[in-house]
Amino acid sequence: MDQETFNLSIRKLLKMVGVNSQREIEQAVHRALAEGRLKGEEAFAARVTLEIPSLGVKVPFEGEIRLK
Repeated sequence: MDQETFNLSIRKLLKMVGVNSQREIEQAVHRALAEGRLKGEEAFAARVTLEIPSLGVKVPFEGEIRLK
C-alpha cells in the first residue's frame, strides 16, 4: 500500500463530500426560506452516514446546523 496515495484519495473523497454537502444544505435552506417554510432562526438535527460496503464500514455522524 502506498500511504501517500491512500491519504490523498481519502482527502479527495472528504473534500468532495464536504463541498457538495454544503451546497445541498445551502440550496435546501434557501428554498425553504423563499417558500416561507423557515423563518431563518431554526436549528436542524443532521446525520451523515459513511458507508464502505467492501470493508463492512457503516458509521453515522450526527450534529446540528443552526441558522442563527
